[in-house]
Amino acid sequence: MASKNTKAVTDMLGRQVLIPKLPSRVISLVPSQTEYLAYLGLEKEVLGITKFCVHPNSWFRSKARVGGTKQVDFKKIETLQPDLIIANKEENQREQIEQLAAQYPVWISDIYNLADAYTMMLDLGAIFSKTQKAKTLVEQLESDFQSLKPLEGKKSAAYFIWKNPYMVAAKDTFIHHMIEVAGFENVFSNKMRYPAIELADLAQKSPDFILLSSEPFPFNKQHFEPFQKNCPNAKIIVVDGELFSWYGSRLRYTSNYFEELRTKF
Repeated sequence: MASKNTKAVTDMLGRQVLIPKLPSRVISLVPSQTEYLAYLGLEKEVLGITKFCVHPNSWFRSKARVGGTKQVDFKKIETLQPDLIIANKEENQREQIEQLAAQYPVWISDIYNLADAYTMMLDLGAIFSKTQKAKTLVEQLESDFQSLKPLEGKKSAAYFIWKNPYMVAAKDTFIHHMIEVAGFENVFSNKMRYPAIELADLAQKSPDFILLSSEPFPFNKQHFEPFQKNCPNAKIIVVDGELFSWYGSRLRYTSNYFEELRTKF
């Protein structure tokens, strides 16, 4: 039961989480949401981040690091004594989050599309009494993405996130949603999540574009040859993975990036 110094909030998995009325010892285990917390102005409140929370750079250099998104440092977290941990269903390991939730308040996001991202922003804005700033950002993003004009004919694309084995973004992922927002049809929409594929599968799909993400695997031009060999008619582009997969305040840059990307259609 909430006391006068606490409040009960519901996270995006429908879990009720009891937190301080204004959390002041926060750990973020989600890079895109870390950047969003910085956007909200929570410099003093956020004490710990992961080694993958590279934005903003000042936080990456100065904040305590509590491991990675998939392998957290429980002892480091214990020393920080958080009154709120922010996690994500996809990016963090379920067993580790359940272990943390047995000791600390853990608020979990679950994001598959822009509408979910907006909900996350508004919910965290409310938790930290930054409601108006969150609302203003969401309204700006809604306007930005609505300004992307529908295309007469979508181009097909395959979006690669990993090498050895080759892995693509497929249905039921935020990246899949953003592939469609950008104006592409995902040729692997018949698969789920992040399947490993053979380049023979890619050749059979014969996409118009092959999008090689800059993260988590750092694709670059030296990786083009096998793709070009299997799909000689496809256009290969290295794309900014953050702008396809980060669902926080980095979305401010995404619609303009998609407009630029469309010039390559």
